Amino acid sequence: MENTATIAAPLLENEYVKELLAIMEANRVPAVKDLLAVFNQVNAMERQLDTAVTELAALRRELSAAQKQGHPVKAVLQNTGAAMEKSVAVVRDRLNATKQAVIDGCKNAVDAFREKGISALDNITRFFKLRPMLETMRTELDKSIWADKSAMDKIETVSAEYHEAGRHIKNMGQTLMGNEAAAEAKPMGKLAKSLEAPFRAELSCLSSMKKSVEKALLRLTALEQSAQRKPSVQQNIHALSEKLAREQKSAPAAEKSRSVSHEAR
Repeated sequence: MENTATIAAPLLENEYVKELLAIMEANRVPAVKDLLAVFNQVNAMERQLDTAVTELAALRRELSAAQKQGHPVKAVLQNTGAAMEKSVAVVRDRLNATKQAVIDGCKNAVDAFREKGISALDNITRFFKLRPMLETMRTELDKSIWADKSAMDKIETVSAEYHEAGRHIKNMGQTLMGNEAAAEAKPMGKLAKSLEAPFRAELSCLSSMKKSVEKALLRLTALEQSAQRKPSVQQNIHALSEKLAREQKSAPAAEKSRSVSHEAR
């Protein structure tokens, strides 16, 4: 069951995580390098998500300013802020579940080591069910990234249309007064730029987080492939025991065959 206090603390400060890494390093388990890299990427995701949450607060302020000033972009983005908050909340839940899976996996691995020795850690990935969680998180991040890009496109489009409409209205007045018409519309306004800024910053955070997920998946793949290539010590002992048992079983029959052959001569 998820412990809120445990989840809130940085992953690498967890007692089970530290203990497992110490055991693997002390016994020179090669997989420790890739496993630590996975944990470091989860830590990076936490920092990146915290930054994204900060940008969401800035987004709420800018949306509020747009509504007070009656800017036309507010109608286009009135549901965007809530949608982004929901999306980031889902990613937060996925990340918390991933952290809990790491902590539980470390605890189980430490228990297995105490019971069976270092050979229990040969296939270390069997203690961690991280792949589906990381893949789901990547899917959620893709949705959030798309939403950020879509929001920025809408801001730019509405702002351009707003200023183009303003140019037409101004030109009508200029024409009536016999003055020269304005050739180009004004560039994106200050409010539209300030509204776009949190989306751009959040997009950067979420894109970095996605890269961390992909790096974690690559390291996880390396661990899985290493486990497939290298049979465990326990498997080798079992195979050797079976071979010795077969040899011992066949030895009396071979001895009997030699005796019968000698008597026949």
